[in-house]
Order: sequence, then C-alpha cells, then structure tokens
Amino acid sequence: MSQDIKNDENLWEVPNAVPLIKVQGVTKRFGSFTAVDNVDLNIYKGELFSLLGGSGCGKTTLLRMLAGFETPTSGTITIDGVDMTDVPPYERPINMMFQSYALFPHMTVESNVAYGLKRDGVEKSEIARRVDEMLAMVELSSFMKRKPHQLSGGQRQRVALARALIKRPKVLLLDEPLGALDKRLRTQTQFELMNIQDKLGVTFVVVTHDQEEAMTLSTRIAVMDEGSFVQIGTPTEIYEFPETRYVAKFIGSANMFNGRVTQDGADHIEISVNDLDTKFYIDHGASVRLNAEIWIAVRPEKIIISKTPPEKPGPNQLKGTIHDIGYLGNMSTYRVEMSNGMIVDVTAPNQTRYRSAKHDLDWDDQVYLSWAPSSAVVLQK
Repeated sequence: MSQDIKNDENLWEVPNAVPLIKVQGVTKRFGSFTAVDNVDLNIYKGELFSLLGGSGCGKTTLLRMLAGFETPTSGTITIDGVDMTDVPPYERPINMMFQSYALFPHMTVESNVAYGLKRDGVEKSEIARRVDEMLAMVELSSFMKRKPHQLSGGQRQRVALARALIKRPKVLLLDEPLGALDKRLRTQTQFELMNIQDKLGVTFVVVTHDQEEAMTLSTRIAVMDEGSFVQIGTPTEIYEFPETRYVAKFIGSANMFNGRVTQDGADHIEISVNDLDTKFYIDHGASVRLNAEIWIAVRPEKIIISKTPPEKPGPNQLKGTIHDIGYLGNMSTYRVEMSNGMIVDVTAPNQTRYRSAKHDLDWDDQVYLSWAPSSAVVLQK
C-alpha cells in the first residue's frame, strides 16, 4: 500500500495539482551554521511523505519549522493555501507525534487520548464518541483503562498516534515515530501506521534516518544531506534510479565502478572500467559524452554469482575470489575480491535449507560475476 501507488492518482504527477504543504526557499541558520539551505518542497493531500537523511542533515529542523517550533530565517511555508511562516504551533492545522510519545504516566489510555479535546472544551459526549472511535481504529479499545506503564512499546506508540489524530489535523508530523521499538515490532507497526493513515486520509510527514522504514512507509521520499534535498521521488525511483553516488550508497548498498565512456549510442553506452580489464554495457541511454568520466552503480542483488564461468566472454562480467561470507538467514552476502583489490558485494537468496546449512560457495572460492545490461545505473555526480 505504500511504495508508489497509494491512491488512484499520484497528485504530484498531475499538472496544476495544488499541494497541501508548500515550502518555498526556506533557509534556517543558527548563528553561522546553516541547518536548512534554501529548500523547495511540495507535499500533496493524503501523502505519507518521508524526510530521510543522516544525523545533522537538517530533516528535524525542517520538521520543526513545519510544526512552528522554529521560524525560518528566510522563505515561506504554506499549508492548505495559508501562509504559516509566522503562525504559532497551536494555531496551525497540524499535530506532532514525538519519538518519546510523551504520554502522561498518571492518566489512563482513555484520558491521554481525550486530553486535547478536553483542553479545547469539546462536549463530553462528543469526546467519548471520538475517543471510542479512535481507540477502535488503533485496536486498543480493551486497553482504555490501563496506564502507559501497563502497555507494550507498540501499544504506547498507538496511544500516542490516537492522541495526535483525534483532533483531526490536516497534517500529522512524526519525528522518528518507530525509533523506540525493536526490529520485529517496528516492522509490524510500520504496516499498522500505513493502514491507519490510509483509512483517515491525513497527510503524514515522517522524519527518519532508517532507509528501510522510509522505503516501506512512503509514497515519496526526500533524501537530505547538509541541509539540502539531494533527490525527491518514490521509493522505486530513489532505489532503482538514484541521481547521485550519495543516494546510491545511502539507500541500500551499491557497488561503485569508475570508468570512461567508450561508446555512446541512442539506446546504450559502453564503459571501460578503470583498473579492471573489462567493459560494462548499459542498454539504456544516458546523457553523457564520449570519453566522459562517470560512475556506475550496481546493486548487490542484481549480480549473479557462480563458480561456473559464463558460456562466452562479454561485458558486465568479472572474476574474483570470495573474501568474506555473511549468512543472514534468508540470504547470504558475498564479498568478492577483484584482481586489483576492489571488493564487490553480492547478495543471493538462500532458497533451500541445504544451501543455508552447507554453502555451495565458500571462502577463497574463485567465482564469476555477471549482470544484465539494464541493471546498472550511470551516475555523473
């Protein structure tokens, strides 16, 4: 349900579609340090949009400016057609869910969820109705009289989500919402979060440093580095068509090869790889010039590994020796050393128990690597 199609129509692809959130030329400086550097961003109604990047990249600062906890040094933030740049947090049509969940320990689940409505003076009957409705949605109706310390981490996360959503904001901001959960629970909760967001149709903006989480949750992802957006796109676009070496290596893993363009056709290019006696052939055109120095990225799962050489020599073929093996249960990772000392990572599924228990491939085996002409990506930045 996440990935690239969540609604019948991707609004960001619709000409003249009006974004719900519009960030224009926003910069945030703290003294001489620029945390966010002149960014532009459109987020559309119903999206589950992720801001992804490493520590210090500016993603949390941008989220805090959307929430109103920080004021931009320059630029504007518009939500649903209204300029919110200088509007205080409590007057914005948004709510924010923090990583710590910030639940009141002395209150029951029911009281925690109802807190915002009580502060707003909503009638008791309406509060009771909406609390019941929200707890049913997050599947916590039977826990309404418990207190936070009597709940699991995943249950506390859902209470915080219910409390954030009960006021029916147009936008929900989530700061590392699953960071406090263990891996198994985090994976389960990702799908729960997606289902709740889909039912309500509220626009979610999520800050995360976890690439897998962003790939699973998001309609689109903005990859940030040093205060700027490096690439914005759907999970498929970001992973399969990275625009820079930074994105290729930050999202998943990628083998990077440096070389020069020796053929530049309308539908293919050929690259002579530095320090390796081989050529790479890519069967999709790229905007490159002959003899240009470029980089080629090949994902580990795109590479075929075998102890048997290919039937005939050709491009996109390498020979090396297995240097390391990592057994991960569902798959194995092979680190293959080339003649020039370069290490190429290859992943292969463990499709049978025999393969898992007794490797077909072992340390120091000589192996042959190959991949399809469509598998590599040309990078010039």
